[in-house]
Amino acid sequence: MARTMKIRTKAADGSTEIQALVNHPMETGQRTDRKTKEKIPAHFIQKMTFQVNGKDVAVVDTGIAVSKDPLISVRIKGAKAGDKVKVSWTDNKGESGSADTTVA
Repeated sequence: MARTMKIRTKAADGSTEIQALVNHPMETGQRTDRKTKEKIPAHFIQKMTFQVNGKDVAVVDTGIAVSKDPLISVRIKGAKAGDKVKVSWTDNKGESGSADTTVA
């Protein structure tokens, strides 16, 4: 299933904040379907990678404790206007996604 991701950057005080909003169900594997009474299988993002100009600047390991449609944010130093930002993710079912933007 295709998932969408939005990225926003914000520079202030010598650092840049990168925010990534991922459309993802983030199921823990512990909830029960009300109709069938069966467990809903776990489905969650395991890793998010933040890159600036092709270089990893942050790697975030996530898990079942993260909410549906997570907003993950990192603050980095050294990025400047025009730098290319890429955020990618992979989940426990082998799905993945990515999005690109530039630092404003």
